[in-house]
Amino acid sequence: MNAVLVLNALIIVSILVSAFLAIRMEHILASVIALGVTGAFTSLEFIMLHAPDVAISEAAVGAVLSTTLFVIAVRKVTKKGDEEE
Repeated sequence: MNAVLVLNALIIVSILVSAFLAIRMEHILASVIALGVTGAFTSLEFIMLHAPDVAISEAAVGAVLSTTLFVIAVRKVTKKGDEEE
């Protein structure tokens, strides 16, 4: 088998596993981190498909920016909920 084909298969399986973990996690912060990992693996797959412009966009938005915004939002919401109790 071709090494590139095996690497593509491993990346796709990693995307599916991290997306499944993002759905099934109990804690929302862990789910957000798993979603960021999904974006990172997706950008890696775009690099393997020779689409570096799409990979950079996915890495910047899907893996970094949205994950950062979700983490900030989760922290602010949990702090507000803790103060009310």
